[in-house]
Amino acid sequence: MSEPVSPTKFDLPSDTGGKDLGIFMPIANGGWILSRNKPELDGSYAYNRKVAVLAEELGYDFIMSMAKYRGYGGETKQWDATLDATVTMAALAEVTKTVKVWTTVHTILQNPGTVAKMIATLDQVSNGRAGLNVVTGSYKGEFSQMGMWPDDVDHDARYDLADEWIKAIKGLWTEPSVTMDGKYFQLDDCVSNPKPSKKPFLVCAGTSEKGMRFSANEIDAIFLSGDVPEVLAAASNKVKGIAAEMGRYIRTYAMMTVVLGDTDEEAQATAQHYRDGLDEEALRGMMRAYGFLDAEIGKENAFVKKARSSFMSPHVAGSPDTVVERLSQQLEVSGLDGLMLIFPDYIEGMPKFAEEVLPKLRAKFPSLAGAA
Repeated sequence: MSEPVSPTKFDLPSDTGGKDLGIFMPIANGGWILSRNKPELDGSYAYNRKVAVLAEELGYDFIMSMAKYRGYGGETKQWDATLDATVTMAALAEVTKTVKVWTTVHTILQNPGTVAKMIATLDQVSNGRAGLNVVTGSYKGEFSQMGMWPDDVDHDARYDLADEWIKAIKGLWTEPSVTMDGKYFQLDDCVSNPKPSKKPFLVCAGTSEKGMRFSANEIDAIFLSGDVPEVLAAASNKVKGIAAEMGRYIRTYAMMTVVLGDTDEEAQATAQHYRDGLDEEALRGMMRAYGFLDAEIGKENAFVKKARSSFMSPHVAGSPDTVVERLSQQLEVSGLDGLMLIFPDYIEGMPKFAEEVLPKLRAKFPSLAGAA
């Protein structure tokens, strides 16, 4: 029997058994609720700056931005205006000191030589807090508008491309130069300086066998989809097992939108108010982008399924005690290493969560070394 593999240390609670609790930054207008009745989030840098500073002050572990290049329209113009992920996170790194700052890059959109330097720069700006969310694919309309959609690269091939991509970046972060004659990328004595001061934290998302194997071999944490703890547990155990076979440890995360109220009834009424205002046209725009069925894996896309209720991610609605109970159960049953949190109104929701929920979760899942 092989020896248990320990996590690579990144100064996170999960280094020593705790749970990482971070914020999904609202860099797109409309946030993560497809509704005419949701709080208005403009996706501006000014708003995101407030969120980042709050995240640090309130003790969240990381902030992460998505990368999005085409929205869904509708009455709410959902996600029609978005900030650049990496420029935003570099700016937010400058106004924070301790919270981790993770950006997102699509492998089919940007050359590894360019990305290696971008993240090394983010590492320097953040004084070693940089992370990179690796997105191996997306949806055709988002990239074909820029002439960047490779029609001959299917779902599994996108992971082959990503494997070359991330290996090139890792080489450029650590070696004097990199020469690569790959199927997708060719580097000829390619140099990239400065190097990161420490290994940037790498995250990815995926549920397919190919995606899990790629992440288990190359990535530090994987986002899993779903809101049923037992389903998440099966996926988490599977990818952790694959990583262990490779002599590695991989963290597992999930997303969660939190609707807090003073009582369960109040929070559920708020969630229903969002549902009642569902932006049908924006939902149709999203379905056109994601596809009602994901033909490549034969399953209904989780975003589309969830968005019928106006929420674009799994959500929990309730009083602070109910939210503590629900999130504790999910973390305990699933074995996840952390959650990335979304709020309908970040400026209102983050402090309430930090005051009434976060301390109880920290106490329930303590970091053995006190990192939390």
